[in-house]
Amino acid sequence: MNTYLLGIDVGTSACKVALFRTSGQVAAQEMCVYPVFYPKAGWAEQNPEDWWVGVCTSLRAVLRQSGIDPADISAIGVDGQSWSAVAVDAAGSVLCNTPIWTDTRARDECEQIRARIQDAALFAVCGNPIQPSYTLPKILWYQNHMPDVYRQAEYILQSNSFIVMRLTGEVTQDRSQGYGLCCYDMKHGRWDMAVAKELGVRPELLPPLFDCHQVVGRVTDAAAKLTGLAAGTPVVAGGLDAACGTLGAGVCSAGEAQEQGGQAGGMSLCIDHYAADPRLILSAHVIPGHWLLQGGTTGGGGALKWLREQICPELSFTQMSDLADTVPAGSDDVLFLPYMAGERSPIWNPDACGVFFGLSYAKTRAHMIRAVMEGVGYALRHNLEVARAAGTQVGTLRAMGGSANSLVWTQIKADITGQTIEVPASDTATTLGAAILAGVGVGVFESFASAVAQTVAVRRLHQPNSARRSIYAQGYMKYRDLYERLAAMMA
Repeated sequence: MNTYLLGIDVGTSACKVALFRTSGQVAAQEMCVYPVFYPKAGWAEQNPEDWWVGVCTSLRAVLRQSGIDPADISAIGVDGQSWSAVAVDAAGSVLCNTPIWTDTRARDECEQIRARIQDAALFAVCGNPIQPSYTLPKILWYQNHMPDVYRQAEYILQSNSFIVMRLTGEVTQDRSQGYGLCCYDMKHGRWDMAVAKELGVRPELLPPLFDCHQVVGRVTDAAAKLTGLAAGTPVVAGGLDAACGTLGAGVCSAGEAQEQGGQAGGMSLCIDHYAADPRLILSAHVIPGHWLLQGGTTGGGGALKWLREQICPELSFTQMSDLADTVPAGSDDVLFLPYMAGERSPIWNPDACGVFFGLSYAKTRAHMIRAVMEGVGYALRHNLEVARAAGTQVGTLRAMGGSANSLVWTQIKADITGQTIEVPASDTATTLGAAILAGVGVGVFESFASAVAQTVAVRRLHQPNSARRSIYAQGYMKYRDLYERLAAMMA
């Protein structure tokens, strides 16, 4: 009997499903896109039922492509986008669209939280400053603006736990996704029910907590009929997409770091001790006893995707990358602020917006493409600088996500940050991380370290180009100054 592991990724723009051999080799993979809705300024929401339809469609396609016996799948791991607030009733039915991680509607609810508990006291519990994009303010938003949804809700789920529920019927919350709920005790990995009550949240809305690699259920007969999976297949709790991608990129020990090139940008630094900093994001890693000090930006690969859709839809991302390579470092003084949905760390400004600066008749769309790539690189550098100031050592970065497929963009990031960047299997790092969780959970792998050694291999290396150092040093200073000068106008 062959042994396979399945990883499911509930992303922002699409779900991805990948079937892996225990060597880390992809046996088959599929994706299914779904929409994001923007009904009002500051709102960004999705229908979790679209996620489930996409997962079912992709699973059937993967099984069809591979031709394997579904019974040969040893276990399933699910990862997902952060800060969802999926309201489900007692039957597991979705009560409304969920605000996603770029949604900032819950600003008043943040003030409501601050009126009840001082920022410092709350930070001491959850290790993160309160932000409107986080899950708990969204729960209070339901309470204030959709009281029927709040009253009918049996649980509030994360994106991956929603799919786990649909597969197994079990209600769960993994520890790596706890950081969006400021009643989650980050240091000890448990709910602080006293804080939940003080904030006015019904504690029973919070699902039971599990380690990310813990088997929480098995595929039900009903889910097997919809997906083609074998009933009884073990499913682990899964985790945050950035954390699973970090694992799938080979980051499993303190001091190692990941550079994120998906819809969002940023980095994740693995630490083996609790170290919160209000300028950054702290989450539990999917590996017990480890945390991730993260720099999360709203403008990553999604910024280039937006530019393609609006300016050059006839070009592939490869062609855009080739065009960017025709423009010199510094984009002939065209700058881009990649704050396409407000900005997260380290400026934490929901009013921040994207900006092109330095355009003229002499500039082309090639300049705009490269400026977007450089702007995302500057945002990465900003977060890395804050992480160093917080006392964290930053070594070689492991790149993941679709952006890492671009040799040009990855080299730009290396040049801007001065960091060496290694690239393993960029497109499958996140689903591989979810699959590794499943493999560790059922004993296919002895440990996380052995799983990484068996499945992850570096395929490219990007060293910083010293000749471009001064160009990008000046560009970065202008990037920082441009935001400071415009911040008041963005409010």
